[in-house]
Amino acid sequence: MGEWTMGTVQDRLELAADVFAQLPAVKPQGYFNAWPEYFHTFADQVGQEPRMRRPRPSPRQITEAEEAMLWLRWLEKDDARLVWLRANRTPWKPICWELGISRATANRRWQYGIAVIVWRLNGRRVPKNRSIDYIVRAVS
Repeated sequence: MGEWTMGTVQDRLELAADVFAQLPAVKPQGYFNAWPEYFHTFADQVGQEPRMRRPRPSPRQITEAEEAMLWLRWLEKDDARLVWLRANRTPWKPICWELGISRATANRRWQYGIAVIVWRLNGRRVPKNRSIDYIVRAVS
């Protein structure tokens, strides 16, 4: 891929969150259901809306989602959590409550996290002695 931008990184992280949400739930080994399977007759289904399921993610989508998850290793623990919550489209208010920060701080740290990922994907080192605003402006 060419030059990574904040928008492409955001999109890839959101796609990764969608892919992981579509995967089947993990069940403990030996899980079974003792209830008999119920078969619906045609009369049961009259007037009901059809159940539409999204197709399972392809192996390529799963690989790209796993790759995007590895990007979060480049961030501090709290910043990685914030970026992943935003990728899952969690509203700002629950994020701020969970992390104990203001909305402005959460937004600034989220932008910083995305900017760090962009810098690393573009093969640049993140400067240690620069402010968060400098790093975000340099990527934008």
